[in-house]
This record gives sequence, C-alpha cells and structure tokens, in this order.
Amino acid sequence: MTVDASLSTPHSGLFGVEGELVCLQVSVEPKLLEPLLETLASLDFPINPQLYHHPTEVVVEFPAYSAKLGEVRSALKNAGIGPNRLKFQRPLAARASD
Repeated sequence: MTVDASLSTPHSGLFGVEGELVCLQVSVEPKLLEPLLETLASLDFPINPQLYHHPTEVVVEFPAYSAKLGEVRSALKNAGIGPNRLKFQRPLAARASD
C-alpha cells in the first residue's frame, strides 16, 4: 500500500507506526449515513466518528493513521460510496505552524 506523499512532510503533527495521525471526513447524503457507518464499523481499526448534520448532507469525521487511507478508500468504493467523498486534513500540523 502506498501512503500519500503529501503526508510525509517533516513538519507534520503526530506520527506513529502507521504513519501520521490525520482527520478523515466523509460527506454523504442523509440516506447513505447508515451504510457509511456500517462500512466504517467493518474496518480493522476502531472508529470514533463525529457526525455533523446539514440539510443536504451529513459529514462524518474521525481520526486515523495515514497508512489506513487506502483501506478506507477501498471500503468506501466496495460499499458503493464514492471514495472521492473522502477528504483528510492534518489537525496538528496547522497548530505547529501557528
């Protein structure tokens, strides 16, 4: 599995054995929330999601290590949820540059 090269900068936040800790976000229509949560529950690492409800979408946000990005993308694709709905950010890197 390859890890996104943009995640390996030396000024990044928190690193572990599985790469950098990042914040993942998946936006779906409300009708896809249950399938999304079931898909996330099937992953081989614990997910503790935050849900943000908006009129036309629900944003599900959770921390994960960068090495898990491929697994999450693949699970989303297999569930029929476009992997392009997955976004990530470095929550700690922004603070380091402040």
